[in-house]
Amino acid sequence: MTQSLAYIHSSAKIGQNVEIEPFAMIHADVEIGEGTWIGSHAVINSGARIGKNCRIFPGAVISSTPQDLKYNNEYTLTIIGDNTTIREYATISRGTEEHWRTEVGSGCLIMAYAHVAHDCRVGNNCIIGNNVQMAGHVHVGDWAIVSALSAVHQFVKIGPHAFVSGASLVRKDVPPFTKAAREPISYVGINSVGLRRRGYSNEKIVDIQNIYRYIYMRGLNNAEALQKIELELPPSNERDEVVNFIRNSERGIMKSPFQTNGTTESEAQS
Repeated sequence: MTQSLAYIHSSAKIGQNVEIEPFAMIHADVEIGEGTWIGSHAVINSGARIGKNCRIFPGAVISSTPQDLKYNNEYTLTIIGDNTTIREYATISRGTEEHWRTEVGSGCLIMAYAHVAHDCRVGNNCIIGNNVQMAGHVHVGDWAIVSALSAVHQFVKIGPHAFVSGASLVRKDVPPFTKAAREPISYVGINSVGLRRRGYSNEKIVDIQNIYRYIYMRGLNNAEALQKIELELPPSNERDEVVNFIRNSERGIMKSPFQTNGTTESEAQS
């Protein structure tokens, strides 16, 4: 473990082969897994639980006090999974008594200047772009991408494998497997490129497109669309994931911006 010129509290638990650059600060009640690298001037505050083989770049601040006026110094945590990279000056606040922890999964990339607020839950293999600002209690599913400069409203849910376009204002939930763009945030098709990269077959992608045709292209309300999906489409993990996500949405899901002969513009061009 390298620690020359770094501040490391005597109670911090540091794994094997951890490298801590000069002028980094590791406070009390911190755990860092083996093989992790902490860059110069990074600050790891109390309550941080950082996994193995992570890379935390200079200036990042992990497990800072929540920016929530209701926070009353209760004991909470910030959980970072294995093999996650947190770039320069990103900030991740610890939880409040609402959930008791903020969580970022394994294999994630949190880019420079991004903010992950208290009680957020970011799944595995997610990408949070430069300057993305996530308010409290946001949930991001596995393999989702939130592109640079986007702002995500508190309590919003972004489903697995979703793609949010850059500089988006995300006020509504973004269902699984979709692309979101425009203002207000809207459905612009299936994240077919991302799905192919992750091994989804063309047949499975077509099945997912068929699910969303009921939701966005048939003039049905959500309750009618979900009922027809369950009656008319064969059961599958993807079908059930979409149905459950929409049925459990509290903020409501994003809408479709327009329809053209039963086909959205993005699907017509794909």
